[in-house]
Amino acid sequence: MHLAYVRTETRGGTDRLLSSLAEALHAKGIVLAGIVQTNTECSDDALCDMDVRVLPAGETIRISQSLGAGARGCRLNPEALEQAVGQVSSSLNATPRPQVLIVNKFGKHEADGRGMRPVIGEALAQGLVVVSGVNRMNVEPFKEFSDGMAVQGATELEDLVAWVEAALAEG
Repeated sequence: MHLAYVRTETRGGTDRLLSSLAEALHAKGIVLAGIVQTNTECSDDALCDMDVRVLPAGETIRISQSLGAGARGCRLNPEALEQAVGQVSSSLNATPRPQVLIVNKFGKHEADGRGMRPVIGEALAQGLVVVSGVNRMNVEPFKEFSDGMAVQGATELEDLVAWVEAALAEG
């Protein structure tokens, strides 16, 4: 099993790293599945819009929702996330067969058993290499989910690409 999690300390850094990873692996001809996130700053709001792009070249889905001024709840749109989950799940059986699954974030939904969690499990069962972003609050739930089998991935693109290539070579 080849499972790595990455987290950076800069706002949006993990999203940028995983997007760059997807671009670098795609350029090398590695077949991808998963989602990467793009955050768009909003001029009238301190919070950004969150969009995910289904890999390798699929639909872009807005997974955030506006809750209005002063709202404190989670801005994730669970229906939009599940739409992305369904597309990624279907892509695991596509031709050509994916080699690597990239997941933008193992977040609260995944920690609670929803979201991309079942897709990660299916990808691992199929022998895919998996790289997931994890935020600070969900590192421990991720480690529990992975039963201690996950490794912390590098935060430098070149090192993360090298880890994926080595994992693929091990087969």
